[in-house]
This record gives sequence, structure tokens and C-alpha cells, in this order.
Amino acid sequence: MPKLIRLYITQVLIGFALSAGFVALLLWANVANLAHLITNTSGGYVALLMLWFLNGIVFAGVQFGISIMRLARDDDRPGGGNRDALSVELTEAVPVKITPERHVRQRDVHR
Repeated sequence: MPKLIRLYITQVLIGFALSAGFVALLLWANVANLAHLITNTSGGYVALLMLWFLNGIVFAGVQFGISIMRLARDDDRPGGGNRDALSVELTEAVPVKITPERHVRQRDVHR
């Protein structure tokens, strides 16, 4: 299995484990009376599953993003292209003769 795929699967599993811990803390602290709602309603297990799964998606994405960012190499060498100053050419206005027919056509186009 490629290293990147293995890294992704590992980070997703860690993210879902963190989500399980987070949901357990939410239920333990009874935030917004969530533990009572989940344990005393008929569809409470669905809410619990959705809470775990959707938080797992978020935590897995963040976990994978952090692990990818930590893979960055520390290379302070210049090597990102040419860093010479750009030359700025001065431009001049050029007079353009406009005939009455051309002026009418341009005005009709802008309507």
C-alpha cells in the first residue's frame, strides 16, 4: 500500500477515535442536556451515530491536514524562480481619430 494512503487511513482512524472521545465528553458533561435526549428518545442512537460520524469527518480532515503540513521539508534555499526586479515600461497616450460614424456605432454597442 502506498505511504500516502497508509498515512490517510491512519489519520482518519485517529480522527474518528478523537470524535468518539469528543462525543463521550459531550455526553458526560451533558452539554445542552444531550445525554438525556439521546438516552430517553426512541431515535437517540441515530443522533449519537450522526454526531460521532459527522464530527469524525471533521476531526479526520483536520488530523490529515495537520499531518500533511508536518511533512514539509525545511529548505531555506532559494529556488522558486527568477527574483530579478521587473522592468516597468512607461507608456504614452496615442491619439485616435474618431469619425462621427464610428462614434455612433460605439454608442449603439454600449446600449
